[in-house]
Amino acid sequence: MEHSNLKTYQLLLPVIFLFVLISFGLVIGPNYLGLKQFPLEIIFLLAAVFSASQLMILGYTWKQIQKAVVKKIAKGFPIILIFFSIGILIGSWMISGTIPMFVYYGIKIINPDYIYIIAFIVSIVFSMLTGTSWGSIATIGVVVIGIASIAGVDLGITAGAIIGGAFFGDKMSPLSDTTNLASAATGVKLYDHIHSMMYTTVPSAIIAATIFFSLSFVYPPSAEIGSSATSEETLTAINSLFNFNVLLIIPPAIILYGSIKRKPTVPVMLFSAFAACVLSAIFQDYSLQDLVQTLLKGYHVDMAIWETAVPDNVATLFNRGGLYALNEAIFFTFMVFIFIGILDLVKAMPTLVNIVFKGVKKKWTLIISSLIATAFTNAFTSNQSATSFIIGDAFKPAYDKLGVSRKVLSRSIEDYGTMIETLIPWTASTLFVVATLGVSYADYWHWQLLSLLNIFIAPLLAITGIGCFRNERAPKKL
Repeated sequence: MEHSNLKTYQLLLPVIFLFVLISFGLVIGPNYLGLKQFPLEIIFLLAAVFSASQLMILGYTWKQIQKAVVKKIAKGFPIILIFFSIGILIGSWMISGTIPMFVYYGIKIINPDYIYIIAFIVSIVFSMLTGTSWGSIATIGVVVIGIASIAGVDLGITAGAIIGGAFFGDKMSPLSDTTNLASAATGVKLYDHIHSMMYTTVPSAIIAATIFFSLSFVYPPSAEIGSSATSEETLTAINSLFNFNVLLIIPPAIILYGSIKRKPTVPVMLFSAFAACVLSAIFQDYSLQDLVQTLLKGYHVDMAIWETAVPDNVATLFNRGGLYALNEAIFFTFMVFIFIGILDLVKAMPTLVNIVFKGVKKKWTLIISSLIATAFTNAFTSNQSATSFIIGDAFKPAYDKLGVSRKVLSRSIEDYGTMIETLIPWTASTLFVVATLGVSYADYWHWQLLSLLNIFIAPLLAITGIGCFRNERAPKKL
């Protein structure tokens, strides 16, 4: 059977089934029926079983379904490799002393009274230089969250600031893959696309920065944990676990260089991890067995057999990393790809987008429709790359017909695509953030102020016409 012969309700059924499962398993059951939340892995597995069963009833063979799933997993496999690489990177940076050194001097230098705004700004700078939100979160983000945990400040707010800053820098950096994808998918020049995004992202960032600064006075550091006695105890413990040397900056320098030079992500991360392992062997007192175990299951303070009493806050901060660190995120990603692969077999998402939004006639409703379609598509594909091209292909003709600049379309794809990924609990970005920073989705999502503000600012500009380039003609396709 060809997917073009399927009726609209047949394409909608898997999406509706998933929506019902999420609504009951994550909202209605826990909040109104006293049930525990359904694991997202089971939700997507059930949705995949339903979708596969439906397609087999409609005449598709299991071989066709399996081929589509394998194809989707193959396309998404680079994400899995990045997950593995991030775990190895964090573990190696821990046992080498790289992250502990940054935390040690960060505690001494950074004023914890302003940790939220510092977390936001530092993440923006690092992400703009490297063009990667994930890389920023996994490196400087881990350092900042470590300092925040020692200082006793709210980790949810700190994580929200780190994530917001990282995604702002990623979005506005010409080095970013999502920025280049949105530009390419809509036929807009890269710097025209970045200029367009400034209309929504910069106001959101200014307001978010103001709020993060104000929150320093509302949620100050804990008096007990932030006391000088506790800080000294923490610094002494860190100093006893690791030997610091200026050469420990080499691993992050490799990441920075590789990002700026647009080198492949996984090889750069693994090379940085290798450099960290060499530095660990040279400067630290851990054995080769400790190093191997760190790469496999993560660093643990118990490896420091010469230290008998490590404070709990230090252990919580440093016991992380390793090949298995993101195993839950990796397993869940497979479940998502299985479901999405089945939908891809019948081209469900692009077909539904075209059906639902084909009747839009006004400029401002067209822009808002593209925002909604982007959010919907990204939420149900968990793939910004696919979203960029699905929405770009679906809306370019309508934008050109109504005389709306494609710069608004490219911006919209990021405003409600890239920017909201960490607000959707099952996306790869959210899973990565939770596993890397060690802060739950429930604790950070409402403090991810940049994206939350952007959700309101983007449609507001569409309605008012501000930043919509109404006097510009749609550019020719590149």
